[in-house]
Amino acid sequence: MMRDLESNVNSAATSGAVGVAQVTNVAVCYEAIERIQSRHPSLPGIGVFYGRSGDGKSVAASYIANRTRAYYVQATSVGTKKSFLQSVLREMTIPAAKTASEMLGQIAEELAKSGRPLIIDEFDHLATGPKVEMVRDIYESSQGTILVIGEELLPKKLERWERFHGRVHSWVPAQPATANDAALLAAVYAPKVAIDEQVLEQLVGAVRGSTRRTCTNLEMLGQRALECGMRSVTMADIDQLLPRGFITGVSPKPRSF
Repeated sequence: MMRDLESNVNSAATSGAVGVAQVTNVAVCYEAIERIQSRHPSLPGIGVFYGRSGDGKSVAASYIANRTRAYYVQATSVGTKKSFLQSVLREMTIPAAKTASEMLGQIAEELAKSGRPLIIDEFDHLATGPKVEMVRDIYESSQGTILVIGEELLPKKLERWERFHGRVHSWVPAQPATANDAALLAAVYAPKVAIDEQVLEQLVGAVRGSTRRTCTNLEMLGQRALECGMRSVTMADIDQLLPRGFITGVSPKPRSF
């Protein structure tokens, strides 16, 4: 199955979005969608893709949404149930009905009719009783495929809502970036510089596998190298290019004057 997965994702890349590297979490997200869509009809159809901030979940999900024709929406901290339903209908290009109940019915009907998945990002913002139940209602009315995405503690939060929790087909943890992922990301964020594998290994270790910080450091490293007239970077060059070291998420020390 993994060979087919890699083939499908790599095939998508040849005609897909520019600037998206085929890192591990792209494949993980794709596999999650495929697994749920191909489930037995009697099994539940909700997946939970969770992990730390910076693991690249949203980028992976947005890319896979394009490849699988999934509807993709992001919840917000200030959103109401009605505003969320309206955002889903906008994504579906369906004029919203007047009431929340009618809008929920529109969404469920479209998911059932189209067979397309619904991906809900930033689901932590919906992890309250009424909003969780609203998403469960969408699933129950459509029996479609729904993938929700959130932070590392999202599965724990959802334990409070047994009726939703019991309808989860797959719990899918995002994976830390690897040196191989960093090499793929370097082709996007530092395309004009060859970065040694040892540097990439050191980088992903320093940022504890954070995809976002890996990208930030790669771009900075590539820019500094070009400014110094360098087309390749080895460990011997790091002190010169990054005298303060990699950006790891540790706050700078207070300055003294």
